[in-house]
Amino acid sequence: MERKHGAWTVKSSERIYGDEFAEVWVDDVLRPDGEPARRVTMKMKPGVAVLALDAEGFAHLVRTFRYAVGKECVEVVQGGVEEGEEVRAAARRELKEELGAEAEELTDLGLVDAITSQVYSPSRIFLARGLRFGETERDATESLEPVKVRLEEAVRMVMDGEITQGTSCVLILKAARLLESAEFGMRNADRKSRSVPR
Repeated sequence: MERKHGAWTVKSSERIYGDEFAEVWVDDVLRPDGEPARRVTMKMKPGVAVLALDAEGFAHLVRTFRYAVGKECVEVVQGGVEEGEEVRAAARRELKEELGAEAEELTDLGLVDAITSQVYSPSRIFLARGLRFGETERDATESLEPVKVRLEEAVRMVMDGEITQGTSCVLILKAARLLESAEFGMRNADRKSRSVPR
């Protein structure tokens, strides 16, 4: 059935592949200029990403081999949201699976669309604090090495291109900005309280 999709018109849509993680669709369309074309898109399972930050200011990341790019990558904890699973529960599950960690505080930092041109891959991002560490609960297919660096070092790794995975970059930079703003606000409030005449 024909439908509008922004400035595009989708004439027909065919699912040509699907597994537990992704689906590939081919659409016959009319472009915004009215010319016929085909668009191929991939729809990924919605995900979560978690930056685990301990009380000493260390970020707990993971190093893993990523098949699509053919190299080892340093990333935040992340994974897919299971059918019917609430996103916070998924974030806590991934944290436990990959780092063996539980968090007292989970701050929602919003939604990230890692790639928007051909891939639908939404990920809800979280900052986890108040950590307690125990045993990991990784899947047999996961080969992860923990990486522990100060948050400032994680920011440097993003800026220097040592961390390149989009969702990880956004989460690390948003968390650092949030914490800087909070510290600045606390320092300002403290200065004002000391300057008030007694």
